[in-house]
Amino acid sequence: MKSKSIHKIFALSLVTALTWWPALRAAETASEATPLAPSAESPAAAISVAPDTAPENEATEQLAKPKKHGAKGKHKISASSKSDRKSATTTNDALVSIFGSASTLAAGEIAEAVVSIFGSSTSAGQVGDAVVSVFGSSTSSGEVGDAVVSVFGHTRVTGGTVGGDAVAILGNNYVNGHVQGDVVAILGDVDLGPAAIVDGDITCIGGVVARDAHAVVDGKVGNLTIGSQAAGFAGLHAWLTQCLLYARPLAFGPNLLWAWWLALGALGFYVVVAWAAPSAVEQCVRTLEDRPGKSLLAGVLTWLLTPVAFVLIALTVLIVIGLALLPLFALGVFIVSLFGRVVILAWLGRQLKKLFQRSSLDRPVIAVLLGGVVVLGLYTVPVIGFILYQLIGLVGFGVVVYTLLLAYQQNKKTAALGLSPVDEPAAGAGPLVASLPLIISAAILPRAGFWPRLLATLLDAVVVSLTLGLLHRVWPGLGGVFPFWLAVYCISLWATKGATIGGIICGLKVVRLDDRPVTWSVAGVRGLSAFLSLAIAGLGFIWVAFDDDKQSWHDKIAGTTIVKVPKGTPLI
Repeated sequence: MKSKSIHKIFALSLVTALTWWPALRAAETASEATPLAPSAESPAAAISVAPDTAPENEATEQLAKPKKHGAKGKHKISASSKSDRKSATTTNDALVSIFGSASTLAAGEIAEAVVSIFGSSTSAGQVGDAVVSVFGSSTSSGEVGDAVVSVFGHTRVTGGTVGGDAVAILGNNYVNGHVQGDVVAILGDVDLGPAAIVDGDITCIGGVVARDAHAVVDGKVGNLTIGSQAAGFAGLHAWLTQCLLYARPLAFGPNLLWAWWLALGALGFYVVVAWAAPSAVEQCVRTLEDRPGKSLLAGVLTWLLTPVAFVLIALTVLIVIGLALLPLFALGVFIVSLFGRVVILAWLGRQLKKLFQRSSLDRPVIAVLLGGVVVLGLYTVPVIGFILYQLIGLVGFGVVVYTLLLAYQQNKKTAALGLSPVDEPAAGAGPLVASLPLIISAAILPRAGFWPRLLATLLDAVVVSLTLGLLHRVWPGLGGVFPFWLAVYCISLWATKGATIGGIICGLKVVRLDDRPVTWSVAGVRGLSAFLSLAIAGLGFIWVAFDDDKQSWHDKIAGTTIVKVPKGTPLI
């Protein structure tokens, strides 16, 4: 019994090496010179001339003959059989595909291996080594010399003979042919059809084994269940193939409802936090709005220094009681990370409130709820979903840490000077200064930071994209790339209104530093200079977050800036 367990563990430990070995073997085979055709006197030539001779019949019989029950071990396809089939069929060294495309070996063809990375592998011909798929499914209905393996996919042996194992990791394993090795499914089910013949063992971890009455298994059947057998791991497999594969936390598809419930539960927790600590959330949001660049820098620094802090605390175990501080420090980092996500959702909700012009959205609870709904939708976008998830965690963590540092410094200065907080005006007191006509000037109004500009730009991009989509239906020949039309759109509105549609929604307006009107020439210089800001990894746009004057590179070239206009000010 112990030796059998050791055998299973050893077989499972070889899965990873077995997965990548065919790809390495294919590269090695490709680097070798193509062998010359055999001469007329060679045995291979004799076989190709007279295919009905005894050596071919003997090799065919050895290939088709099933092993006797109880015989263990793996048998490769004989060299003579390979030579016979190469003389009459198309031969490939290896079929390897990466990122999306599938590898397919048709019946009558021969290949050393069939491998797919981020795709599926299908073989109906003769494979000398293995059929392997990573983030895809492997299907074999012909002859395979070694194994059929799927990682994050399903394995299907629908016919023929597999000289090695049939393995599925995080997927189901269906066998309706002859497998001379073991059949393994990790976090998946095993299904044996009526024509299944398995010379080795059946190992199923985290799934169920379904066996037809006519299926033959020489070895033992091991089934280790985890939790409910009925539930299985279909949800986890769906998330890995539909979400992780596309670099996004969420997606719309079967067996993914549990992920949405988990995300909605997290959003509900964030709303409760905003309801319990509204003043703390508002203070952190103000820090992000007033100091976006330093908040982002604080997030990067804390992300880099947190592992160092863990190591330093662990080293204090040898001196004092650092062991007791480790879990407390880890708990503090976890709480700050969660609260940082609440802050980012609240900030996003407050930015979106301008779309609805409702003051009730200033409340942290409503802002977090609105921002959370938008973020959940963006989580379904491939690649952007994971980037956004990481960015929210990074910036949120930095904002909370930076706000705590600012509060500590303020309290320290107040205590040192012995000052008391300045009394605020009474709630019913009237305005100290009579209302005057608003003058839109860079010297009077506050300048917009990085995040409001980014939100306005995203809204403008959506407007231009939708407009181009509609125009393309009317004029299919409409040419030009998207950045060109976005620049034309921005230059036109800057010169005529001083603000784009995104700027109007966010309450932003482009002004000149000398308070003169924005002319077509100034708007054109600003628009063309924006390509320079974009050229070096967008550094010219990010410059706003670190510049004291809150100007981008194209602002400095054109002598302009963007100001925040008070609510209710007409911009059209």
